[in-house]
Amino acid sequence: MTKYFLLATSLLLLSCNGEADTQSEAQETRELSYTATVSFIEQPDEEIISVRAAVADDDDSRSAGLMNVYNLPEDAGMLFIFDDEAPRSFWMANTPISLDILFVNSEMEIVRIHRNTPPYSHENIVSESPAKYVVEVNAGFTLNHDIREGMKIDFTTQ
Repeated sequence: MTKYFLLATSLLLLSCNGEADTQSEAQETRELSYTATVSFIEQPDEEIISVRAAVADDDDSRSAGLMNVYNLPEDAGMLFIFDDEAPRSFWMANTPISLDILFVNSEMEIVRIHRNTPPYSHENIVSESPAKYVVEVNAGFTLNHDIREGMKIDFTTQ
């Protein structure tokens, strides 16, 4: 009888903990406002695909990035805009989804792609070349659409 009581109590506690985690995640989930369109361009000037993008163009929005965003639609991403072109370093802290991260120079050329970045990682993801823009999309997006380093992007904002 004691075994059954302990088993039932354990299952009840595990069930309650799972519900609390789900509620906690739901409370922390951020909703994004997509105010830009980013187009990926094959040479010469042939658009491959476009995504809706949330814009991060100040220190606060760039720091927040895609942290606590649990669902990123396939046709969406984030565009980071910096004031200057410089080597960049990103990380995945508090980012629950795997991403492809594209570093783009002031000529709008993709200079580095990091694919399938691990969620919640504190590892530095570096541009290796100066970048003025960074685009984040769902992991696998760049392979699925044959987006490569050396290609260009274009974007419009509202």
